[in-house]
Amino acid sequence: MHHFNCLRLTALHASRFTLHVSRFTFCALCLLTACTTLPELDDENAVYYWRTEWRLDSLERDWVAHYDIHKVYCRYFDVVIDEDDNNEPYPNATISFVDSVPSDLEIIPTVYITEACMHQPHEGMAERLVKRIVQMNETHDVMGVKEIQIDCDYTLRSRQTYYDFLEEVRREAAAHQLRLSTTIRLHQLSMPVPPVDYGVLMIYNTGDPQKFEERNPILDLRDVQPYLRYLDDYQLPLAAAYPVYEWLRTISGVHITHEVGADEILQVKSAVEAERNDLRHTILLYHLDADNIQRYENETFDAIYRH
Repeated sequence: MHHFNCLRLTALHASRFTLHVSRFTFCALCLLTACTTLPELDDENAVYYWRTEWRLDSLERDWVAHYDIHKVYCRYFDVVIDEDDNNEPYPNATISFVDSVPSDLEIIPTVYITEACMHQPHEGMAERLVKRIVQMNETHDVMGVKEIQIDCDYTLRSRQTYYDFLEEVRREAAAHQLRLSTTIRLHQLSMPVPPVDYGVLMIYNTGDPQKFEERNPILDLRDVQPYLRYLDDYQLPLAAAYPVYEWLRTISGVHITHEVGADEILQVKSAVEAERNDLRHTILLYHLDADNIQRYENETFDAIYRH
């Protein structure tokens, strides 16, 4: 009987200990959650520049000034696979700087990498990429560069190789006091977050080009909605990028033009920000071009940028 009572007391102490541990774990988790609140990006208007020549006309300069845009994510070059050289990656379509960069603009060199480049690791690629960007900055007097961005439509197949590559790029960039960002496509929101300082959520090219008669392949709220549920739990600071371009295609000899109405852009923007409030802070448009500027009324840009 004595031994039974001892077992009962031992069980009681164990139960109380388990309860205290559970309470401690719960409190610790609450503190951890509170401490890992994502930092929010600054309130900034920005724009992509996706042309092969750096040249701003007077309309583009006035537009940039009017909307207080001080950051331009400028595509420097693409990285593609050379099928004639053992499938090795190489730079392609490098931008040429015809004009100088205005001193009040901060350039974020952006490099597009095809997903095929990430089907296997490529030794030294990260070092060469960062070195090339730094050399281009020096050659063309692009001053005040603080970060670089990598753009890649990575998939489940290529994700791990791409993330390992980003780790290498981040180390190389840090050696030059540069931070690193990457683009995030909607379908990538369901994957673990990449090892970067922040991401730019690309809210365009959301549909299937082959189903253009049903939905706009550039942007349609119905194509965006299934991904909204991932936003709140995505543990990476995010900026948001919206389309103001048109897409020209020829199908069976017929020319087809895709462009997005202002109402659709603003409707999608409202839906995205309702799910994640910090996506209203840093806003980008794709991309800076006189034709794109003239495609929409000033009121549309005012509403997108909350100018």
